[in-house]
Amino acid sequence: MTITLTKTRMIAGVWEGIFAGVIDAPPPIAVTHHGEQVDGAAVKKAAQSDDWVLHVPFPAHLLADGVQTFLISDVETGETLNSFTLLAGEALAEDIREEMALLREELDMLKSAFRRHCVETT
Repeated sequence: MTITLTKTRMIAGVWEGIFAGVIDAPPPIAVTHHGEQVDGAAVKKAAQSDDWVLHVPFPAHLLADGVQTFLISDVETGETLNSFTLLAGEALAEDIREEMALLREELDMLKSAFRRHCVETT
């Protein structure tokens, strides 16, 4: 049976996911960041179902400017079950979302100037 890990939410510095295809127990997992083991991950039985839930806290000392990717893998097979990425800081100054926000502001400014011009010339 194929085991999958699906993200359910990220809240209060903890990534949470649920295992599907698990009968008795989930596989042993490893969480890595830049190839280094990240401690603190815990697998628990869900309170209202037979599912298994994975909790992965992301340590504050690993958060930095730029893109930080965490891989969640099956220890036995080495297969990547899921991953999550955190984006932060000055390294994102040229990010496309920032560019879109700037373009929207400029468009709003141009629309106001054009409307003012139309009022003044009529």
